Amino acid sequence: MSSSRHPVALRLEQRVGGDTRLLATVMLLPLVDGIFAALVLAGGLDTYVGIAQIGLLVFGGSATLAVILAEMDDDPRSQAATVLVVGIPLMLVAAAEAALAPAIETVVDIPTFERFAALVILAIAAKTASSTIGDYLPSPGIIIGLGFVASVQPAGAELVLAADPVLMLRAAAAGGVAVAFALAVVALQPYLREVVDIDRFRFGSAVALGTLALSIFGLVPSQSPLVVFGVAGLLAFDPEAGADTAPAPAPAVDDGPGGEQPATPDGGNDPDDDEAAYGYPGEDGAEERAPWL
Repeated sequence: MSSSRHPVALRLEQRVGGDTRLLATVMLLPLVDGIFAALVLAGGLDTYVGIAQIGLLVFGGSATLAVILAEMDDDPRSQAATVLVVGIPLMLVAAAEAALAPAIETVVDIPTFERFAALVILAIAAKTASSTIGDYLPSPGIIIGLGFVASVQPAGAELVLAADPVLMLRAAAAGGVAVAFALAVVALQPYLREVVDIDRFRFGSAVALGTLALSIFGLVPSQSPLVVFGVAGLLAFDPEAGADTAPAPAPAVDDGPGGEQPATPDGGNDPDDDEAAYGYPGEDGAEERAPWL
């Protein structure tokens, strides 16, 4: 990528190309490879914290941030329109997938499927943290497929057409959280480009995803991933990143009566000052000009 080597976004960019298609692929991919459906079945939308975590970590997260900051060069209004073009279908499809959850629950063993959902999130976290590790891991779709095969119970299959409106609303809300996150990044883009270390945020997001998997296993509190995600944002904040580090201009050299005089390291024209000008720590004159810095 232009200013970030985000493993997931970089791999997708090589396949799809174009900032709009790349953003759509990054945000909609969890709906295609089964990650979102697995989280719905695992109860990820049962709480408001869970809705926020899925929106920020699964649909949004570091890949969305990297695409907006590193790849989208249009004006903020065009960027916001692109986010809405991607975000509205995201919310609608998320609600549609949630409507199918009652039917899927009748044919799978939920505790077993939850474990595979956690493995999927761990795999995504590893791919996010390192492209090298990601090359040796199976795709999320393969893991979800194996989880479905391992947990399927055809004997108890039952066709359930009654969708849960509350669950559908929660799913759409998770997509809305991701859209709000993306719009906030667009609005603050000029500032974030100066003060946010994208790769540091990427690693922190990977840790948050790993924490989300641990919360599904019941090893950490359910709100831990959101806390880790917030800490990752704070650690990625680098207000000195955009500071002007250009060297100071060389001092002007005045022409003497005999013509142009070469400038000495301390800005003067007297060769006798050279020894003091090139002083090292502890020597006289070191404070005046310190080339060892």
